[in-house]
Amino acid sequence: MNLEAFLHDLHFDVDKVRPPDWMPDWSDAPLPYKLYRGLPTVPLSAAVPLTLEAAPAVPATPDLTQIGHFLWYVYGIHRLSQTSLSLEAAVSGTGSAYVQRRFLPSGGALYPSELYVYLRLPGVRRGVYHYDAAHHRLVLLREGCFDNYLRRALGDRVDVTACFGTAFVSTVFWKGFFKYVDFAYRLQAVDSGVAVGQLLEVARRFGFSAGVCFQFLDRAVNHLLGLSESDESVYAVVPLSVQPVASWVTGPAEEPGAVSDSDLMDEVDPVHHDHSLGSSRVLACPRIVAMNRACMLSSTRKFPRVAQIMPVPASERTVALPAGERLSFDFAAACRRRYSPGIDFVLQAVQVQQLASLLAEAAAAAGDWRDIDGGSGHADSVELYVCTYAVDGVPDGAYRYDAKAHSLQVIQPGDHRPYLQRALSMPNVNLLQVPVCVHVVGRRDHLVASLGYRGYRIQQMQAGILLHRLLLVAAAMGWNGHPLLGFEAPMCDDLYDLPARGQTTLVQVPIGPHRPGPRWEAGLHG
Repeated sequence: MNLEAFLHDLHFDVDKVRPPDWMPDWSDAPLPYKLYRGLPTVPLSAAVPLTLEAAPAVPATPDLTQIGHFLWYVYGIHRLSQTSLSLEAAVSGTGSAYVQRRFLPSGGALYPSELYVYLRLPGVRRGVYHYDAAHHRLVLLREGCFDNYLRRALGDRVDVTACFGTAFVSTVFWKGFFKYVDFAYRLQAVDSGVAVGQLLEVARRFGFSAGVCFQFLDRAVNHLLGLSESDESVYAVVPLSVQPVASWVTGPAEEPGAVSDSDLMDEVDPVHHDHSLGSSRVLACPRIVAMNRACMLSSTRKFPRVAQIMPVPASERTVALPAGERLSFDFAAACRRRYSPGIDFVLQAVQVQQLASLLAEAAAAAGDWRDIDGGSGHADSVELYVCTYAVDGVPDGAYRYDAKAHSLQVIQPGDHRPYLQRALSMPNVNLLQVPVCVHVVGRRDHLVASLGYRGYRIQQMQAGILLHRLLLVAAAMGWNGHPLLGFEAPMCDDLYDLPARGQTTLVQVPIGPHRPGPRWEAGLHG
């Protein structure tokens, strides 16, 4: 298998990784959550707060009740949705689609990520748990103190003893492969980034400090959780603390003290837990598994030290954007409003102040600590480009958003909506009704020199983190966005003149006002 060709096809020749004649067996579809059987469980309080605004002034170590509220907002099921306009339902002949929704978006509502936590709290058995979203409870996978184990698995970059918990975002390969075949590899990486973005946002609302570790000893972490690398693998580790980030982020391990995954795995016995994904027949995903194995880090010596910085293109023409105060909004209400409008966008006048707030707030997500940013607090591996139409104060055109200058760099004037419409692989959005179409852009060789194939996965995850923030802000403003990976990347790249800079479009997000969708919905609380 040529892994480099596989990554190329994921982006530039999708039909090679997603056969057009592939027909998912919806009668044997996987559940959107993983179910463990025969293990100790810890019920979590269902009396969750229905608003989340400002964080507490003095954060305190959470108790089990607060942990339950936190996990529910991160990955809990909060509403039921039914629509008669589902393409999946039409293909399967099941009529209307009935979906259990969470606060964060997911491609095809498949929710391929799973959430695990290592908790070290008073009154709670210390150990590693799975968050059972279906029953809003914790399932104990392994009891014990694993502070030293985790610290070394993260390359001595995090003082685990200063954290009350550590979250793990994994990907279950079959949950995406079932529908998207090998294209699921790209989609699931973006999905896991969105899940990480939700973790970071909810942590802020609870007053917790958090960061993202993209580099860790994969097999050691999977071994601790009892995951089979042919079925599922952890993509990100997120430490959680009530102390400032600077107090628990440490320097990377020195070369003489580097450890390997085998060193750690010898310290704890393997565990194998009975679980179900809901499908009676689970197919193998050989190319996804092979790519995942090629991404794994087996020694902390392989952890890179310096982040890759995006090039800043020169531009003689810019459009200055008005400055504004940071948005303050009820996070819970924004999450409840968020959904993908599809064909329900309605073209309305947009003010330049609204566009400026959308871009500035979305770009603010880059300020979180991540272990690949060289300790700067800014991971500059993805950025925003945008096509506008009928935005008051901004001429129609294609632009690069300069976050530092808070301005738009003119790339190509004109109305590009018909061009973008032709670039869609499936016309499930009417872009002629969309005033703002944002593109998340990154380098084609993202971190390849230092992280190899893992660099691609990290880039897609960082695109997912930025995408999450973009969608959240749009919902808070009364709009919504519809994330798209089904588009001809070369066409969008040419529009922004990206090949000349070694960049490419990663995600396309039409954003704007919309009418209510033709669906029935009911919340599970209040």
